[in-house]
Amino acid sequence: MNSHFEFQYPWVLALLALLPVYAFLRGRVGKFSALQFPSADLARAAGAAARSAAGRLLIFLRLLTVGLCVVAMAGPRVAHDRSETLASGVDIMLVLDMSWSMMALDMGKPGERVSRMDIAQEVMEDFIQRRPSDRIGLVVFSAVPYLASPLTLNHEWLVQNLKRLHIGMIRELGTAIGDGAAAAAKRLKALKDSKSRIIILLTDGDNNKGDIDPLPAAELAAAMRAKLYTIGIGREEPCFLPAFDPATGKLRLNPDGSLINTIALQPANYKVLDQMSRISSGKFYRATNRRELENIYREIDRLEKTEIKLRRYTTFTPLFQWPLLAAFALLALELVLANTRYRRVP
Repeated sequence: MNSHFEFQYPWVLALLALLPVYAFLRGRVGKFSALQFPSADLARAAGAAARSAAGRLLIFLRLLTVGLCVVAMAGPRVAHDRSETLASGVDIMLVLDMSWSMMALDMGKPGERVSRMDIAQEVMEDFIQRRPSDRIGLVVFSAVPYLASPLTLNHEWLVQNLKRLHIGMIRELGTAIGDGAAAAAKRLKALKDSKSRIIILLTDGDNNKGDIDPLPAAELAAAMRAKLYTIGIGREEPCFLPAFDPATGKLRLNPDGSLINTIALQPANYKVLDQMSRISSGKFYRATNRRELENIYREIDRLEKTEIKLRRYTTFTPLFQWPLLAAFALLALELVLANTRYRRVP
C-alpha cells in the first residue's frame, strides 16, 4: 500500500493570490484611533497613546483565517493506493523425497558438509519466494507419503514447515515415488477453481516401496490435468551415507571431527522419472550439484508463468477539517482581541 498527500481541488489554491488584493482594499493598516479635542492640552490629558500595532495584527489574523479557509476548500487529503489479487496463478504441489539417502554429501563443494536434503530445502525455499501469487503445497515421502502443507498462499507458514523437516522424521524406510506423486495428484483433484496444476517431484532414489507404482501415479496426475516435473539428484558415482541422528537429522562425527561413513550408495536409475514426466506432459531433469538444481527450479519458474488479475483502488483520508478548525480558532481570536485589548474607539 502506497500513501501520498494531495488536494482534491488544487485549482482552488489560486484564490490565495487574491489575499494581497484583499489586504490592499482594506486600506492602510494600523491607523490610530482618534478623537477631536478643542485643545491640545485636553488631548494630552486624555491618556496614553493608542496602540499602533492593533491594525496590523488584526488584519494579519484575518488574512490567515481566509487563507486557511481556502486551503480547506481545496480538499487536502491522504490517498492510499491498494491492490488486491482477484485470481491466483498456478497451483503447485512440491513433492520431496525424505529417504535416508538424502543425507548424502555429494552435491556440495569439496569439503562442504551439506546434504542433498539441505540443498533441496534451500532451493525449494527460493522457488516458493518467487511465486507469491500461487497456491503451493508440500508432500514429503520415504516409504510412505505425508502432507507437510496443504495448498496455501501463506508462503511464510509453508517455508517454516519446509525448514523444520529433517531426515529421520519419517521412520518408515524406503522410497515410495509412486505414492508421493499420487498423494500430490489427489490434493490437486480437490481443487474446483484451478486454472493450471503442476507437480514438482524431487528424489534421489529408485522406487522400492509403496502401493502405487510410479507410472500409474503419473497417469493419475495426467488424468487430474496436472503436469508432472521430475528431478533426479545426486552424482553419477557411488558415495557413502554418513552416520546421523534420526531424531535431529544432525551428522554424527568421530572424536577428531571426521565423518563416520556407513553404507555405500549407488547411483539411481532415473529412467522411470523420465517416463513419468512424458506421460503427464512434463519434463525430466538431472541435478548433480547445487547450481544445477537452482537452474532447474528457475527454468520451471519461467515455463510455468503466472497470470494474475489485480484490482487496484484508492481510498482517501480527508484532512480539510484541520485547516478549517484552525481558521475558526483564528477568527475567534481576532474577535476577542478586537473587542478587548485592541478595541477601537469610534
